[in-house]
Amino acid sequence: MLSKKATYRLDIDGLRAIAVSAVILFHLGFMPNGYLGVDVFFVISGYLITKIIFKESKENRFSIKEFYLRRIRRIIPLVLFSTITALIVGIIVMLPDDLENLAQSVFATNFFSNNILLLITTGDYWDLVNDYKPLMHTWSLGVEEQFYLFYPLIFILFKGNLKKYILPFLVLSTILSFFFYLTSNEANRFYLVHTRFFELSLGGIGAITMPNGKMFDKIKFFCLILLIVILSADLSVLPSIKIVLVCFSSLGILVFTDNRSQHLKFVLTNKLIVWIGKISFSLYMWHQIVLSYARYFVLVKMNYLDVFYITLLILILSTFSYYYIEQIFRNKDLIRNRTVIYICTVLFTFSTILSLYIYAKGGILRDVPELDIYKKETNIFNLSLNIKENPHIKYNSRIYSLDKKFTSKKIKILIIGNSFARDWANVLIESVYNKFIEISYTEKMEFTPYFKDKANNANYIFFSELDFDDYLILKNKYKLNSSIIWNIGTKNFGSNNGFFYNNKLNNKDYCFQRVLMEDEYYHKNNLLKKQWGPRYIDLVSMIMDAKGTLPVFTSNCKFISQDCRHLTQNGAKFFAEIISKDENFILKKVILSK
Repeated sequence: MLSKKATYRLDIDGLRAIAVSAVILFHLGFMPNGYLGVDVFFVISGYLITKIIFKESKENRFSIKEFYLRRIRRIIPLVLFSTITALIVGIIVMLPDDLENLAQSVFATNFFSNNILLLITTGDYWDLVNDYKPLMHTWSLGVEEQFYLFYPLIFILFKGNLKKYILPFLVLSTILSFFFYLTSNEANRFYLVHTRFFELSLGGIGAITMPNGKMFDKIKFFCLILLIVILSADLSVLPSIKIVLVCFSSLGILVFTDNRSQHLKFVLTNKLIVWIGKISFSLYMWHQIVLSYARYFVLVKMNYLDVFYITLLILILSTFSYYYIEQIFRNKDLIRNRTVIYICTVLFTFSTILSLYIYAKGGILRDVPELDIYKKETNIFNLSLNIKENPHIKYNSRIYSLDKKFTSKKIKILIIGNSFARDWANVLIESVYNKFIEISYTEKMEFTPYFKDKANNANYIFFSELDFDDYLILKNKYKLNSSIIWNIGTKNFGSNNGFFYNNKLNNKDYCFQRVLMEDEYYHKNNLLKKQWGPRYIDLVSMIMDAKGTLPVFTSNCKFISQDCRHLTQNGAKFFAEIISKDENFILKKVILSK
């Protein structure tokens, strides 16, 4: 085993400090490219792991069992402790749908696969909903842990006289991984281990080719400046170029070991920076948990004083977990391997079973009258595996059953589009017009006789959020009659209902809370309204006040939206009543004329 004295480098902790600070500042909204700090961590991990394994392999003393035990001691106790803490807080403050999602994340994190879960459920890392997910950041642990599972096998496969093939294999794998990165879609590129492998293996190549380092402080200083510029500046550079620059600048800091330059000492090896680097894993694990819950039930918008208090709380939790969890579980003199495995197994089993129970209950552990959700109406394991039967999306998803041909002599309404289109269908069903109309729904337009029959027989066609340029393409392709086509507006009721829900105690105005639209939705609504003119059904303008705010609840104190985007049944009834009273609504004119 390499001695701690021989292997410990202050500058690597300094690099860790830069990486974790960048990630935290990014999530606070201050560093546009700070998310690339995760890529720095990947290079560091690949470098350190390879340096240890390669040296042990050359000395014929590498043990995969010991490798996995070291990884367990280093990672698992803190991950289990922090995820259980996040889940317990979630049980107290979260709405059912959010708690169900958190339970999924706990389960996925336990099995090293939250990156895969996020790929399936969200896809877009920059989606605003991720700000309210306490374990969103464990996607990177999924990538690293999947890497740790199979990476040591390379050194077992290439042993003895085959050791000379380790480096060529890593070089080839790095090139192949980068090819996958360049040719994959954005979501796969971001979340999957085979498109991230090149960052970890690049560190490994540096560890093998330059195991003892070289004395190039000027090159190292240049790499440091380059890294800081990329992380902090909002550069108009392709993501692939940013990734490459971050990886190679990080590698330069790792392989060039001279720290005699006063500038390098000031940035990488001063006591504060090194201490931040030492607790960087704890900082990484706690920062998103604290931030997400602060947004969820404490703050709508953060000012600088809020940032100070949040940062202080993150530091306190991280310091505690570093000294009383990380340090204790990593010290073989304090706690034996068998005890570590026992404790981890108990915590793993507890959090896995609890998260499965919560998921099976749809997160419904208490009554939420504002959503018409009641605990007694939800039986454990009585939920269908069909996602469309999930209690939180069932109302919206029922519209899938309307994907059929027209069969009656009523006014024929064809609704085309995503979940917002299904919301509109629910509004019409809940309205006074329901008995006069027949609705047919289709999620995507397909050039088939089935779709053509529906389009040709429709009296009115409603799209949802359709950009006008895209509409012109579809109109020409499908030969649609523009005189019967309308576009349904976008809608948004803030970022998350959790803040409004937790604002209940001692708040006489609880049921009268209002919110501004998120900028993205506000600008999109204005753009579509400008494009479509009188053929745009502007839903938010129907309920927006002079200050530009929208109601969160209906008059009987029910949430209008399930998730700040999609309508509850009460929300659909709310809009149905509005259009029923609108004398200029197109369906009222048609019905009255008959």
